[in-house]
Amino acid sequence: MDYRRLGASGLKVPALSFGAGTFGGSGPLFGAWGNSDATEARRLIDICLEAGVNLFDTADVYSNGASEEVLGAAIKGRRDAVLISTKTSLPMGDGPNDAGSSRSRLIKAVEDALKRLGTDYIDLLQLHAFDAATPIEEVLSTLDSLVRAGKLRYVGVSNFSGWQVMKSLGLADKHGYPRYVAHQVYYSLVGRDYEWELMPLGLDHGVGALVWSPLGWGRLTGKIRRGEPLPEKSRLHDTASFGPPVDDEHLYRVVDALDTVAQETGKTVPQIAINWLLQRPTVASVIVGARNEQQLRQNLGAVGWSLTSDQMKKLDAASEVTAPYPYFPYRRQEGFARLSPPAV
Repeated sequence: MDYRRLGASGLKVPALSFGAGTFGGSGPLFGAWGNSDATEARRLIDICLEAGVNLFDTADVYSNGASEEVLGAAIKGRRDAVLISTKTSLPMGDGPNDAGSSRSRLIKAVEDALKRLGTDYIDLLQLHAFDAATPIEEVLSTLDSLVRAGKLRYVGVSNFSGWQVMKSLGLADKHGYPRYVAHQVYYSLVGRDYEWELMPLGLDHGVGALVWSPLGWGRLTGKIRRGEPLPEKSRLHDTASFGPPVDDEHLYRVVDALDTVAQETGKTVPQIAINWLLQRPTVASVIVGARNEQQLRQNLGAVGWSLTSDQMKKLDAASEVTAPYPYFPYRRQEGFARLSPPAV
């Protein structure tokens, strides 16, 4: 397993990490992902650790805390062998302080997560969404106190916009608070919006990407093909509305290119899609999930080899879309192009 620095921090994380959203799954979304109990989760973690995957990502909102509880039970007795990443800020109840990143909410959320996980520290805490109602200084000072108390080692964010990350980093530098070193983002061959603003920001300011849904919300499994109906057992029947939308023709164009590269490499479509991500700038770790051992072992096969530059270009071309304003002039007009940095 390849290990990479997480942004501008000293923490090294595996190129692949495991997403525990399938642990204890319940409800229309997480129940469709999977519902591994502690015994099954322990087996999946065994396989991960054997392969060098030691980072496990979860969130308090995953099945209302059940994912953290199952993960905590599954790693009991081997806490020092793993890195735990969890997230908070999304609603955990209907009360006025059950959502967001206020001082009150963050302190309680961290204490609750520590109990569910059965540990006294969290390696990486990420804010699951930007809280526009709470002053950023309040958020950062609270995170600072939690780091100083030894309850958090590193902090990051998830699903933030560029200005939200930049303002937070600027205030962290101004006051000497911990900087965000990770940004958990949606990024895939059928969802490359991350590249327009957040990737250059990450490069310039040392914010590493932890990639969620690398298979485009289950669309790049190799089971979806042009002219064929959605497989009967696909979870997209129940979960498509929860995830990022993808134009059908764009999806089929990408899948066609993946099929071509699969024939050239002898690798599976998911392995190729993940390997492409691992060669992209700022990507520190790609989060893979699995409902069973077979899925996990297939995902682990995405490392230990690399796509060629020609194969990367083929996938780049098939997945490219017109950049949104104000970025498209820099890609399409000569005068702008002379002022822009090399494409990432």
